[in-house]
Amino acid sequence: MSSESKEKFAVYEVFSQKSPSAGFMHQFSLLAPNPEAALLMARENFMRREPCINIWVVNRDDIHGLTPEERASLERLDNKSYRETKGYGDIQSRWRRHKEAYESKSDIARKEG
Repeated sequence: MSSESKEKFAVYEVFSQKSPSAGFMHQFSLLAPNPEAALLMARENFMRREPCINIWVVNRDDIHGLTPEERASLERLDNKSYRETKGYGDIQSRWRRHKEAYESKSDIARKEG
């Protein structure tokens, strides 16, 4: 393949769906001159391997993602640990401590009063 003809080919990412309720999963990449040829090649390669109900091919240049710096900024957005249930594991012991502290203060107040 000459370098001229290589330039006309694009990398396509192939996604498949195994059932109507399943999401699309990335399967592989392929080189094709256009989306129609990419879809044909994906069908030929993928349909032999395992059953699926739908296939997508997407030009890699049309997929946009976050840079490593942008991915790092996502960590700052996830500061909602108060929404996680891990903080409720010791709630019973905390209530017991507060109740005991309240009762001991009440006992002291009764003895003094």
